[in-house]
Amino acid sequence: MAYHLLFAMFVWSYWKTIFTLPMNPSKEFHLSYAEKELLEREPRGEAHQEVLRRAAKDLPIYTRTMSGAIRYCDRCQLIKPDRCHHCSVCDKCILKMDHHCPWVNNCVGFSNYKFFLLFLAYSLLYCLFIVATDLQYFIKFWTNGLPDTQAKFHIMFLFFAAAMFSVSLSSLFGYHCWLVSKNKSTLEAFRSPVFRHGTDKNGFSLGFSKNMRQVFGDEKKYWLLPIFSSLGDGCSFPTCLVNQDPEQPSTPAGLNSTAKNPENHQFPAKPLRESQSHLLTDSQSWMEGSTNPGKCKTGMSNPALTMENET
Repeated sequence: MAYHLLFAMFVWSYWKTIFTLPMNPSKEFHLSYAEKELLEREPRGEAHQEVLRRAAKDLPIYTRTMSGAIRYCDRCQLIKPDRCHHCSVCDKCILKMDHHCPWVNNCVGFSNYKFFLLFLAYSLLYCLFIVATDLQYFIKFWTNGLPDTQAKFHIMFLFFAAAMFSVSLSSLFGYHCWLVSKNKSTLEAFRSPVFRHGTDKNGFSLGFSKNMRQVFGDEKKYWLLPIFSSLGDGCSFPTCLVNQDPEQPSTPAGLNSTAKNPENHQFPAKPLRESQSHLLTDSQSWMEGSTNPGKCKTGMSNPALTMENET
């Protein structure tokens, strides 16, 4: 019963990981025909960026390139949402792209990342179950306790294969569990996202509980099933201020001075989307000034979405 249950869950999650199509940016991130023409006429440089800034002024975009420019995909001709990257294998932009996995011949991103994690978990349990049940016969093989038939070589091969896969899967699964706890993708672990206030390797981390819910959802009964339950729309994500992660050093005293300057305040310029505010329901309340609680307004519950006024 245990073997067939693990095998069924392994096949189910593997199937969902393979055949779930990666999600692409919605139409609002694609440039209009007039904007494309204008962009083609403008040379690379400040004029080129000015066109992109005007096109992105109403979009929930808070990350930039290393040089501080708007993230734009020339191949797909769209403004990249936060955590979106272009896959050279699929030749398209993938929402919250983690990596392109040759084992599943698919991109792992927002739409199937939960399925990929479950695939790793159930395949690891499946291999460990085989190792545990085959161990006694593996010992008998070396103590000459098995009948002298060809079956004993199958037992040895099965044990070694399952054990080696268990080692590799445990390291990969452990690494992705750490990524989930920090709300990072594989790409973000190698290159930290860049916000308007600078690079922040934990910019999307909301704490362990909320990070888990962002991938697995609020309904715990669906956590162990390869059924899509992730929170959000894949295009916008709540963020946190630099050094506001619980495992990071405390915020320098000088940082609080930005709250007094309306030009440099680190609150979102517009209300959060439903997918963002839902994740921040029980989070700490943030106010522009600790001595004046009357200035805390709707849509300002997330202080990390730094937005500068564009001209």
